[in-house]
Amino acid sequence: MLLKVSIAGMTMDPASNTPIIILKSAEGDHSIPIWIGLLEATSIASVLQKIKFERPMTHDLFKNFAELMNIKVSKVEICDLIGNTYFAKIYFSSDEGDFDMDSRPSDAIAIALRFDAPIYLDDKVIEKSKGMEEKPVVVDTSEEGKKWAEYLEKLSPEDFGKSKV
Repeated sequence: MLLKVSIAGMTMDPASNTPIIILKSAEGDHSIPIWIGLLEATSIASVLQKIKFERPMTHDLFKNFAELMNIKVSKVEICDLIGNTYFAKIYFSSDEGDFDMDSRPSDAIAIALRFDAPIYLDDKVIEKSKGMEEKPVVVDTSEEGKKWAEYLEKLSPEDFGKSKV
């Protein structure tokens, strides 16, 4: 079953300094964090903040090309989780017919935002991500490390939405 999701927030992973996007379901209380690249985070944030650049970024260029070819994005789906890697598909429609393409979730989300296309999450991804919720091992046993571990342990999905994009 597919659940419609929206971007609940973006934040930085303090341990790896990597951007994280939080997707939250419209119905129910499901949310998942997806670690993404800095360039993709910038691309997503620019749309969310309605920032226009003088020259098109990669996802904008893709949108311009797709529109020139009369291709629309009908939806995006985060469809699988294998290991620690999320997988996505972008669904297109054109005069020639419908088709889909494999994508990284970050690129799929950046493109969906530009086309105002809905983003969906397969419920099997939620089930698979529950197995990743095991207790973390604290490697840094210094006082600072213990403070970070305690802080991270108390975080809830709602806390991620508090960060400005």
